[in-house]
Amino acid sequence: MLYTLIIILHVLVCFLMIGAILLQSGKGAEIGAAFGGSSQTVFGSRGPANFLSKFTVVVAAVFMLTSFSLAILAKQRNFASTVIDLKQKSEPAAPATPAQPTTESHPSGDSTPAGH
Repeated sequence: MLYTLIIILHVLVCFLMIGAILLQSGKGAEIGAAFGGSSQTVFGSRGPANFLSKFTVVVAAVFMLTSFSLAILAKQRNFASTVIDLKQKSEPAAPATPAQPTTESHPSGDSTPAGH
């Protein structure tokens, strides 16, 4: 349950981080110029740049924490990777009994090896 909740949070944080990075303007480029507007900023003078920068740092920190938590939880989880592993874990271990050697290698009446 906790593992699933952290995965959902991690995916949401990934989308938020992608959006925050894409909304930031590059060096010397204004976000309004990308839409054919004037060189004036869309959000005002340096206001959203500080907000987007801080938001990106917070989202990146949460992303690293969820990544670290998922790595720790995945290591602690004990699950089988194949059906054979599941079958071996579900069956109780039976005590080993030595097999009795057989004296005949061929059925009676079959004395020739040509039938092989």
